[in-house]
Amino acid sequence: MMLRIIFAGFCIIFTMTGKAEQLDTERQRELKALLFQDCGSCHGMKLTGGLGPSLLAEDINSKNDQYLIDIILNGKKQTPMPPWRQFLTLGEVKWIVGFLRQQKQ
Repeated sequence: MMLRIIFAGFCIIFTMTGKAEQLDTERQRELKALLFQDCGSCHGMKLTGGLGPSLLAEDINSKNDQYLIDIILNGKKQTPMPPWRQFLTLGEVKWIVGFLRQQKQ
């Protein structure tokens, strides 16, 4: 029994620190819609900035992945940026960060 608990804990830690999970094309489409519509309401519909900063690759290149993941999951205090932890998995957030890094204006 103890071995199962240790193994389960290891699996959770590995999942939380692993690479972006493989998402099916439908979920990728949903995340893109969320990004351009929901995130776009503050970051601009083309993600070039607005109430929130630009999310274009050239503008986020100076930020490391963990910093971006933390902001998306936990929000940013003293700003309108809300936490998305209740809506997105860690793997989905990692996928979004990877997607943003590939975007051009």
